[in-house]
Amino acid sequence: MAGLALADKRIVVTGGAGFLGRQVVAQLIEAGANPDKITVPRSKDCDLRQLSDCQRVVENQDIIVHLAAHVGGIGLNREKPAELFYDNLMMGAQLIHSAYEAGVEKFTCVGTICAYPKFTPVPFKEDDLWNGYPEETNAPYGIAKKALLVQLEAYRLQYGFNGIYLLPVNLYGPEDNFNPQSSHVIPALIRKVHEAQQRGEKTIPVWGDGSPTREFLYSTDAARGIVMATQLYDDPDPVNLGTNSEISIRDLIELICKLMEFDGEIAWQRDKPNGQPRRCLDTQRAKERFGFEAQVSFEEGLKNTIDWYRANADKID
Repeated sequence: MAGLALADKRIVVTGGAGFLGRQVVAQLIEAGANPDKITVPRSKDCDLRQLSDCQRVVENQDIIVHLAAHVGGIGLNREKPAELFYDNLMMGAQLIHSAYEAGVEKFTCVGTICAYPKFTPVPFKEDDLWNGYPEETNAPYGIAKKALLVQLEAYRLQYGFNGIYLLPVNLYGPEDNFNPQSSHVIPALIRKVHEAQQRGEKTIPVWGDGSPTREFLYSTDAARGIVMATQLYDDPDPVNLGTNSEISIRDLIELICKLMEFDGEIAWQRDKPNGQPRRCLDTQRAKERFGFEAQVSFEEGLKNTIDWYRANADKID
């Protein structure tokens, strides 16, 4: 891959020990980065909500890939909207400012699909990002992350700071978060089916009515897209990372049940929120600007995720 050579670059990956972060570190190394020059700050040693910790993290670094986030599914969004807004805004805003002050060469900021308006025309185009308010349960998180796009654009305009902003769709894959209190839909459903099978139950509860659609990007594909953008993309425009295909929650749970050989019933909890009605991205900009296209098929990715969970279920709280 051409573009920014990584071999001699000192690189920080915030959130680099997480589900997506581990994949990004692996893809950076595959793209030529020196493993000894990649730093992954850990939350137990470094609180990015504190300016002094942000300043320490970026000192003498060339590239920052900002993945760290306080994030979860609908349940967490409803339970802790203030924490999600404050934590994500403070982490990102202070890290960007510290990176600018430290003379960092490139800042890759990973945003969220939750930043899009609730009723964005499908497929979501980056130019529609500001045409309305996000879905209510996602709004505090989505707006906090979207503010970082404005900050990067402002810092580019005033200071010539090279920051880019990516919008990955819902991610999934091995090593995802399967905690029922904070997981997203795919790991939550896989765990529900697995536990029902373990207990011999024939019914599983699922939030909503199954009508919303979602698009999902496999974690290794997302990581590859982030690294490609870090090397090849230097413009202020935000860029979607996705597959440009959507599936309803109803069809998703049916596919998971088929792959896991569960023949029970789904009890739709219609008193629970559906979330945003539809999500599907226009992915042309990523393809045109830096040649990114997803490679892992949805069924293959789901099988890999299910296999990983089944192999590790007894180690997961």
